[in-house]
Amino acid sequence: MTSGLFITGTSTGVGKTAVSAAILRWLASRGVRAIGLKPVASGSQRGGPDAPLRNADALELQAAASIALPYDQVNPYCFEPAIAPHLAAAEAGRPITVEALVQWYDRVAAGAELALVEGAGGWRVPLHPQGFLSDLPEALELGVILVVGTTLGCLNHARLTAEAIHAGGRCPWVGWIANEVDPAFQRRAENLDTLERLLGSPPLAVAPWTAERSFFGNARLDLNGAARLQQALLTAAGH
Repeated sequence: MTSGLFITGTSTGVGKTAVSAAILRWLASRGVRAIGLKPVASGSQRGGPDAPLRNADALELQAAASIALPYDQVNPYCFEPAIAPHLAAAEAGRPITVEALVQWYDRVAAGAELALVEGAGGWRVPLHPQGFLSDLPEALELGVILVVGTTLGCLNHARLTAEAIHAGGRCPWVGWIANEVDPAFQRRAENLDTLERLLGSPPLAVAPWTAERSFFGNARLDLNGAARLQQALLTAAGH
């Protein structure tokens, strides 16, 4: 089975896609055959009246990966309303089962050295009609990287998310990345120290806030100096 990592976040809007795309760009620069996957996405748009739905985050992962995949393989469940994915799936009449997601992953990940799977929202996002998106990485026993958007409230969100991941007992904890989404966040150093204590390890990377945006509208992050993260990625890819 292809090695895989699951990118989750403390909430929605914490920069999972920006981090995932930066990881994929770095892997491509090192010659790692990697794919970026977004199993479920809402808030998607059409390029024209008869055009298919496309999600900007999934498009960014598709563009950043070193292996080119058709869009439908990158993002099999794509919904238009910018609402919780299980509600969008229910409105569209499209059930999402863990079994179907596992079959999709096994099919599209074949041939890659590393599959990077980006979640939606936080760890325990519900599926329709039952279950959670976190059931997918748990079923596949994927390693998990937690993206912590450093803003007020992140300490509680990060600790609770880490507790849930560890309690599941099936996903190896790879580590966490601090993404500085709030340039006005006060006591930055003190909060990073607290996160390190609460999560039990130093961050794999700290992504500084940037106003630079990608073509798809996400922050364009540079993780070239993140030695801990790079080592974790190469290990996961078997390099």
